[in-house]
Amino acid sequence: MIEPMRLLPPSAGADAKRLLFTRSLRGFGDGLASLVLASYLPRLGLSPFEIGAIVTGTLLGSAALTLASGLVGHRLRRRAVLLGMAGLSIATGLAFAGVQGFAALFVAGVVGTLNPSAGDVTPFLPTEQSVLAEVVEPRDRTALFAWYNLAGSAAGALGALAAGLTAPLAAAFAVDESVVDRAVFLVYAALGGVALVVYRRLSTAVERPAGAAPGPLATSRRTVLELAALFSLDSFGGGFVVQSLLVLWLYRRFGLSTETTAGIFFATGLLAAGSQLVSARLAARIGHVRTMVFTHLPANVFLIVAGLMPTAPLAIAFLLLRMCLSQMDVPARQAYVMSVVPPEERAAASSVTNVPRSLASALSPLCAGGLLGQSQFGWPLIVGGALKGLYDLALFWRFKERRAE
Repeated sequence: MIEPMRLLPPSAGADAKRLLFTRSLRGFGDGLASLVLASYLPRLGLSPFEIGAIVTGTLLGSAALTLASGLVGHRLRRRAVLLGMAGLSIATGLAFAGVQGFAALFVAGVVGTLNPSAGDVTPFLPTEQSVLAEVVEPRDRTALFAWYNLAGSAAGALGALAAGLTAPLAAAFAVDESVVDRAVFLVYAALGGVALVVYRRLSTAVERPAGAAPGPLATSRRTVLELAALFSLDSFGGGFVVQSLLVLWLYRRFGLSTETTAGIFFATGLLAAGSQLVSARLAARIGHVRTMVFTHLPANVFLIVAGLMPTAPLAIAFLLLRMCLSQMDVPARQAYVMSVVPPEERAAASSVTNVPRSLASALSPLCAGGLLGQSQFGWPLIVGGALKGLYDLALFWRFKERRAE
């Protein structure tokens, strides 16, 4: 049997493999917790609007942490930043396992690292992206980002599948399902502990050379700000269909149980994971921007159509079609940003493009929760797909001639 790590780009060393492993840990934890969150919060008596507010709070907290990382993280060692974030993950899991009530859960969401999205919108991202861009040769950068996202998507799919075991476990041990749900958040905390141990083993090569301070956005300022604005539009649309809210919509619209939706999101996660590797090859042939747009735009059309479907099988079919394409833009996007800025500006560029994305994605779940509270129709999917499609068209119009360097 071929070891997965042997399929990595030739220049990817031990530090790259460690970051792929921690990404998979986060992916599993997020896939597990995001589905359980959608069933756990209603059991506590929270309304769809309150659930949307908690999801918004978790994304706002991630945005604030990412912003702090961008503003002061350059003064700290990269390994120290990652260790601090891992410690916060442990605290987040313990908080969600131990507190109840809307106010307490909202605060835990805001100050913690819980990610209700299928993608990685966490404060780990800017630091890990900067490191990944520097630990491989430029020719291998897109392929490494593809493996990085594949690790998260595949592990997230397994986490979603594991979420379907909560009800059978509750029945087997004759306990209330909320007890098992709280145990899930303890697992989330434990995964943060494993990540902390792995981050401690990162070598000094992940740090910046002595005396080499990260540069502010200078030559690349306009490009980065334009990309940040466009990415924010995409993330604002994506916030309408974060995984936790999709689970809630499938339950309210079609009455699908957590076990059923767990199987669905396991399948969608596998489809998203497999598409990551195609992205690198496609970008090499047609360019990064065309790869982003030509895969992402059809995916958003499928999302809109899913929201219009009258039956669960049809809606699920179009969600699966969407996931065949929707994540193929991610490795191309990450590599594109790292390639169009000078090396000394990469850390700043990563923060500036990720912070607005996190802020934008934090606003829309509250709107989506309000829509779900008023109607069972798929308005969140329709609105989210339309906004994300508008982003695709704007990105292509503005950057179709600017190739990655």
